[in-house]
Amino acid sequence: MTSAEVRVLDLRLLPSALTCWAVTLFGIECGWRAALWLAAAAGVAAAVVAGFGRRAGAGARGTVSAGLLAVLLIGAGFAAAVAAREHAVAVHPLAAAAARGDHASVTLTPVDDPRPVRSPTGDTVLIRAALDSMEIGGAEVAAGGAVLLFAPADGWGELLPGQRVRLRAEVGVPLRRDLTVAVLRADAPPRAVARPPWPQRAAGQIRHRFAAASAAALPPEPAGLLPGLVVGDVSALPAGVRDDFTTAGLTHLTAVSGANVSILIGAVLLVLRAATLGPRTCVLVAALALAAFVIVARPSPSVLRAAVMGVVGLLAMVTGRRKQAMPALGAAVIVLLAWQPALAVNFGFALSVAATAALVLVAPSWALRLRARGWPRYLAEAVAVAAAAHVVTVPIVAAMSGTVSTVAIAANLAAAPVVAVVTVVGALAAVGAAVWPPLGELLAHAAAPPLWWLLWVARHAASVPGASVTVPAGLAGSVLTAAALLMLGVAVRVRRVRHLAAAVVLGLAAVWVPVRVVWPGWPVQGWVLVACDVGQGDALVLAAGDGAAVVVDAGPDPQLVDGCLDRLGVRRVTAVVLTHLHADHVVGLPGVLRGRWVGEVVIGPMREPAYRFRQVRDQAAAAGVPLRSTAAGSELRTGRLTMRVLGPTLPVPRDPAEGADRANDQSLVLAVDTAAGRILLTGDVEADGQRDLLRDRVPVVADILKLPHHGSRTTTPEFLRAVGARLVVVSVGAGNTFGHPNPGVLAEIERIGARVARTDRGGDIAVSRAGGGATAVSHRRRGTIVR
Repeated sequence: MTSAEVRVLDLRLLPSALTCWAVTLFGIECGWRAALWLAAAAGVAAAVVAGFGRRAGAGARGTVSAGLLAVLLIGAGFAAAVAAREHAVAVHPLAAAAARGDHASVTLTPVDDPRPVRSPTGDTVLIRAALDSMEIGGAEVAAGGAVLLFAPADGWGELLPGQRVRLRAEVGVPLRRDLTVAVLRADAPPRAVARPPWPQRAAGQIRHRFAAASAAALPPEPAGLLPGLVVGDVSALPAGVRDDFTTAGLTHLTAVSGANVSILIGAVLLVLRAATLGPRTCVLVAALALAAFVIVARPSPSVLRAAVMGVVGLLAMVTGRRKQAMPALGAAVIVLLAWQPALAVNFGFALSVAATAALVLVAPSWALRLRARGWPRYLAEAVAVAAAAHVVTVPIVAAMSGTVSTVAIAANLAAAPVVAVVTVVGALAAVGAAVWPPLGELLAHAAAPPLWWLLWVARHAASVPGASVTVPAGLAGSVLTAAALLMLGVAVRVRRVRHLAAAVVLGLAAVWVPVRVVWPGWPVQGWVLVACDVGQGDALVLAAGDGAAVVVDAGPDPQLVDGCLDRLGVRRVTAVVLTHLHADHVVGLPGVLRGRWVGEVVIGPMREPAYRFRQVRDQAAAAGVPLRSTAAGSELRTGRLTMRVLGPTLPVPRDPAEGADRANDQSLVLAVDTAAGRILLTGDVEADGQRDLLRDRVPVVADILKLPHHGSRTTTPEFLRAVGARLVVVSVGAGNTFGHPNPGVLAEIERIGARVARTDRGGDIAVSRAGGGATAVSHRRRGTIVR
C-alpha cells in the first residue's frame, strides 16, 4: 500500500451522517408535524431517484443515483423517527401538567451524576433523569421520557446513575427544545430511593476513591483538576480554575473524549499483544475495558462519540479491514443519533464531532504545508492540530457561550506536551486508588508537576489582555465568527488580499489595544458602583472614599467576589450589607472577609432561613467583625457614604415557615447619593414588597436602579415607572435556569427609555460619572475592558 493510498479518505458515510444530523435537528426545532412532512418529501424524492437510477443503469449516473437514494432513504427514516419522538413529547401527560404548573408524584432514574448549580434558594443540584412512571388519578401509570430535575443538594447530591427514586415535584416547561418532557423542581428529599445497580456502585466507588486520593496527595487546584482530566469529574474543580480554562480555550481537557479512549484501548491492546493473545481475544478484552471506562467516566456526548468510534475500530480489527477515522466518525454519528436524537442539539456532541473531523480532514494538509515551508515535523503537526481544532469549533463555541478565545491555539500548544503524561499517570492513580488508596495517593503525587504546568498555562493565558472576545451568542455569533474565519482564510490564500488584510489588522490593533485593553484599565477612574459578575447572584461594590468600599451582598461563591474585589484593589471594606439571607447573596461572604479589613456586617430585620443566619453570624465572629441589624427609616453612615434604608416596609412574618417563603420581600432596599446620581439597591424585593413601598410613598426615585431579583418577572411596571431610572443594572448569571432577566420586564424598561447593563453579557459592570453629569458604564469581561 502506497503512502498516497493511505492518505485517501473514505467519505462515503459523510453525506448520510450529515443528513441524519440535519433532519433530526430540524425535527426537534420545528416540531413533529414539520418532521413528518419532511419524511414524506424525502420518501417521494427517494421514489423519483430510484426510478431514475433504474434507467441510468450501472454507470457513473447509476452510482450517483444509488448514493443519493441511500441518503434520501436514511433521511426519511430519521425524519419519521424524530417526528414520532417529538409527538410523544407533545402529548405526554407530564407535558400537560407542565403547561399548568401542577405538582406531580413521579418515579425516575438518574442517567448522570447530580451537578451543582447556583440557585437563590440554596445549594441545588441538576439531575438528568429518565421518567419511569407518574401518578395520574391516584393510579401509577408507566410513562417514559427525559426530564430535568432541580433539587436540594441535601438528600440528592449523592445519588448515582441508575438509582431509581420516588418524589413529588413542581412540574414546569422544558428550558429548551431537546426532547425533554418537563423540568421538575423538588424542595424535599426523595420519598424512596432504590439501591443502584452494581456497575454504578462500583463506578461511584472508583470515582470517590480517586477524588479522595487526589485531595489527599495534592493542593486544592490540582486535586480538583486531575479527576476532571482523567474521568471528567469536575465536581471539586475550583471556580477560578474553571474560568481560567474556559478563557484560555482549554475546557476540552476536562471533558473526557477520544484522547482518553485512544490511550485506554492502546494500552490494553499493547499489554494483551505482549501476552501473545489472539486478535479476537484482544478485541473482546479491549471492548470490556472500554465499556467499563464509559461507565466510570459517565456517558457524556463526547465519551459516547469516542466510545462508538472505538467500537467501530475494534470491529474493523476483527474483520481484517483497515481502520479509517472518517467511516468510524460517520458511523458513530448515525448510531448515536438513532439511539439518542437529542444529541443533535447538544453543543458538547457538536464540539466533539467537529474537533474530530478537523483533526482528520484539515490538520494533515495544514501540517504538510507547514513542513513544506521548513517547519520541523513535530512542531508542524502540533500547530496544525491545535489550529484546526480551534478554527473548526470557534463558531460552535461562539454560539454556545458568546465568547471567542484569542489565546486558545497558543495555550493548547503549551499544554500539549503534558496532557498525555497526566492522562496516563492519572489513569494509573485511579486504578491504584480503587485497589489500595495509599497506592492511588502515591501515583497522584507523580502527576503534580504536569498539573502545575497546566494550571500555570491556563492562569497566564487567561490573564492576557483581550484573551476572550465577546460576540453575540446563538446563531448570530456563529454566523459572524464563521464569516470572519472565511474571510481570514481567503486573505491568507490570496497574496494581494493578504497584504491588505495585514494592514487592516495592524490598523485595528493600533486603535483597539490602547483604547480597549491598555486604557482606561480596570478599575475605571472615578467609579462609584461596580456590579461584580458572580453568576446568578448579587455582589455590588460602592466606593466609600480613600480606597475603601461598601459591599452590598456577597454572591453565591467566595472566590468570585474575592476576585472582583481584588481586581478593584479593595483592601478595606467599611461595611458588608446583606440585603437578605438567601444563598446567592450571602454564601460568598468568606471571600469578602478573607485578607481584608472589614468594619461590620449589616443585615436586615429578617433572620430566615435560620441556618443561613447562623452561618453568617459564625463567619463574622470568626473574622472578628461585628454583626448588627438595621431596618427601614434608619441610615447607614460608613466611610464617605450615607445609605438610607427605605425598606422593607412589610412586617416581618411571625411564622418561620412563612418567613422563609417571604424572605425576598424582606430584602433591604437602600438609596445612596453618589457623583453619578442616586442609586437604588433593591435586593430581591418582589411585587408585594414593591407595591408596599409605593403605598407608603417611600421616595424610590433614582438615576440608577439595581433591578430587583435578577430581573425576575416579579418586578412590577408601576415600580419601574416610579423609580424612573436612566440606567438599570441587572446582576444575573449567564444561562441561568430561571429565565432571568424576564423579557417582559426588559421590554418595560425599554419603554421607559432606560439603558440596561447586564453582568451575564458584560461581566463586571462599573458605573461612573461622565462629562456633563451623564452616567458612564464600563464592562470588564475576562480581561477585556469596554467603555
